[in-house]
Amino acid sequence: MDKKLKVEFLGMNLESPLVLTSGIMGLSYSSLLRMAKNTAGIITTKSLTLVPRKGHKGPVIAEFNGGILNSMGLCNPGIEDGLKEVSEFKRYSSKPVIVSIFGNSIEEFEKLTEYVNHSEGDFIELNLSCPNVFDEFGLPISASKDKVYQIVKSVKSISKLPVIAKLSPNVYNIKEIAISCENAGADAICLINTVGTGMLIDIKMVKPILHNKFGGISGPCVKPIAIKLVYEAHQCVDIPIIGVGGVLTGEDAVEMLITGANLVGIGSGIYYRGVEIFEKINDEILQVLTENKYEDVSSLPYLK
Repeated sequence: MDKKLKVEFLGMNLESPLVLTSGIMGLSYSSLLRMAKNTAGIITTKSLTLVPRKGHKGPVIAEFNGGILNSMGLCNPGIEDGLKEVSEFKRYSSKPVIVSIFGNSIEEFEKLTEYVNHSEGDFIELNLSCPNVFDEFGLPISASKDKVYQIVKSVKSISKLPVIAKLSPNVYNIKEIAISCENAGADAICLINTVGTGMLIDIKMVKPILHNKFGGISGPCVKPIAIKLVYEAHQCVDIPIIGVGGVLTGEDAVEMLITGANLVGIGSGIYYRGVEIFEKINDEILQVLTENKYEDVSSLPYLK
């Protein structure tokens, strides 16, 4: 890996600023290993819950012009089996792993954190923002700055690992949510999760395309939203930011970094450019650096 791509994040030296975001490539150690070999700097697991979840019935994904609609429903094998896959992954790779967890209460997040404390994960990501389980859990937790503060504060009090809070774009004021995370002790924030929910219709069948009717929106169409919210968060907090949303190219990644992100998450981009997207974007970042006479990723300026 070219040394120009190397960055530091929460005390760890990474080969690349690119992050595999949660929920994209399943959770088997082999799928995570495949992403690690394709030059992702950090690997994030699917969001793990205390007990296994089957998720929503299919179809759960639909493509439209400019983006993707998904309603996976937090399908996962549960925290115990999920962490076994992380351990197996670590047998073959030294890449850092962010373990994403989802709970419906402070108590659930605390129990999940205790599991991760005894795992081979390197970071904990609190999924406070999943939009496609509204029917079960109501509004995303990150819609409330007070709930965000309480959960982050509680997890930080027992976590042995750095804590990253993943935030929703579906909020009135991202600044107050980001500040609540920082005040509660979050080591970093990750934004954005999918936008919406939205809906698509099969006009021949005269019914929603997704079985669950509604889904979160991702893909190229959400990039301007992600850029704006990362910029706003960067203006008001000093903790690192993982910028996620609509990144498909090296130029997109550099745009996110200049906006205020320390790392850049890749999710739906895999759908468009394949699992080799990390290698492709890393090469494109290097090209942007050369064309604009920047020494390395760390020398990129932040937008004021």
